[in-house]
Amino acid sequence: MAASAPTPRATGSPAEGRCGYYVAKKKRFCRMVVAAGKRFCGEHAGAAEEENARKRILCPLDPKHTVYEDQLAKHLKKCNSREKPKPDFFVQDINAGLKDETETPDQFVPISSLPEEQLENLIMKLRKASEGLNATLRDQTMSHPALHDALTDPRNGDSATKHLKQQVDGKHRKKNAVFERLQIDIQHLCLNKIPVLSREKLPVVGIGKHLCGVATDLALRCLVGAGGARGEDGSGEPSAKRRKDGRADGEARTAAEEGRGGPAPAPWSPPVAGIVIALCCHHRCDWRHYVGREHFRALGLGALEFHYFQRMSSWATCGLRGAARRGGPSADGEEHDGAGHPVTDGRAESPPGSLTAEEKEDIGRLCKLLIDHGRAEYLRRHGFRPALQYYTEPGVSPENVLLTAVPQRPCPAAEASA
Repeated sequence: MAASAPTPRATGSPAEGRCGYYVAKKKRFCRMVVAAGKRFCGEHAGAAEEENARKRILCPLDPKHTVYEDQLAKHLKKCNSREKPKPDFFVQDINAGLKDETETPDQFVPISSLPEEQLENLIMKLRKASEGLNATLRDQTMSHPALHDALTDPRNGDSATKHLKQQVDGKHRKKNAVFERLQIDIQHLCLNKIPVLSREKLPVVGIGKHLCGVATDLALRCLVGAGGARGEDGSGEPSAKRRKDGRADGEARTAAEEGRGGPAPAPWSPPVAGIVIALCCHHRCDWRHYVGREHFRALGLGALEFHYFQRMSSWATCGLRGAARRGGPSADGEEHDGAGHPVTDGRAESPPGSLTAEEKEDIGRLCKLLIDHGRAEYLRRHGFRPALQYYTEPGVSPENVLLTAVPQRPCPAAEASA
């Protein structure tokens, strides 16, 4: 720790009970409270003449704070940044996809650097693969006359929408409802091991908003795996690493299997009663985790085409047409999706060809649609009836496609309640 900066005469002395270290950058003394009999706070203790023999170092768990070197072992046991114990429902990479050995990132170059012939070939493949897909989307934009009456009621004023939202937002009228928040990456979430689900034998409805890009694929694999469905390759292998006997890493053989009893019954899995996900941020998808890889391969497409389709999908939402009207790029040169992630600027990815803003938006929408159709086909192969539909107007949000799915056969819980 550097020695205390010299104190200019104009600054006077530190306040009583406060640190005596002068912060030159801020032109004032540190305002931290000091311990009884000490001159400096913990962060500036190295500057104290009486404590020069003790060295403070950065905490290896979080370099934002320091600790005495001779007390490091003790500090690591109680540091707030230490790794917390993993919950039972944490299973490493259970929803991750399998790495594609044929995928070599060295092949990928910026779209703006692609030869015009290669770009035209990609667009031709895209149009052929997505032929007729637009006709499969239904317009399910929902509204009600009562809502329009309330919004246009002059008594509600100009802030009618905000006022009405605040009236109903956050209200849950069901008594004795149970809410539980799980802080975990979806990539490692095992629904079968969530205590409240396994204890009550509850079915699951997956609802997602802003499951950006790859998070949607992880969520779909999580739900399909929970329902006891087969893995992406159709062989029964889920995306978590499996041994040859079909168990996940770390699963032990039961006593019944070790004896003559044969395989033990499969563990309980929560039935999935439905899936509703508002799709977005296709530019953040990843071929490794994408659930529609089999669909892409059936169309003669692979990791290379997916990479460029994923990049070109941002053309649908990056405001190219508006920038063209303004006569140039925006001031910051970068847009953000609804979740705050930066969207690759479509102009920076622009090829040297003569594609208009309208053509690029159309190509971007086709890229999104093809990626989403692969997800729908994945659900269809695993026993669901999927549907892609528009749930709001493009003027409200350009990310206006909803993926819904229900099991082809009613889940046991639904049959019991009927």
